[in-house]
Amino acid sequence: MSLGAFSLSLTVQDIAASRAFYEVLGFDPIAGDEAQNWLILRNGECTIGLFHGMFERNMLTFNPGWAQDMSPLETFEDVRVLQERCRAAGIELMTETDPTGDGPASFVIKDPDGNPILIDQHR
Repeated sequence: MSLGAFSLSLTVQDIAASRAFYEVLGFDPIAGDEAQNWLILRNGECTIGLFHGMFERNMLTFNPGWAQDMSPLETFEDVRVLQERCRAAGIELMTETDPTGDGPASFVIKDPDGNPILIDQHR
């Protein structure tokens, strides 16, 4: 199963303070809108997302269709295919997407320890 680019999505209390902290560690904003309470930051090949008020817990995030450097992949497994593969393997879906749709979509699963995993396709 090819899940695409990996990042860690962090639930933060103060997005400006978190941005400043991660910038000291060498992360630069590459996407998002602080006024909308979300930012994506990168340091080399490491990507983190800062989200205020959007998620209850930190989560692993995978983006089908993107390489780790955030460039679009020519071919990739659609999020709906990945969703069906998880379902067929007996993985419980916490949220799901319409299996008949196309384009951007997402679903959430949890690992055995309750850590949420977001599979989030943007194209």
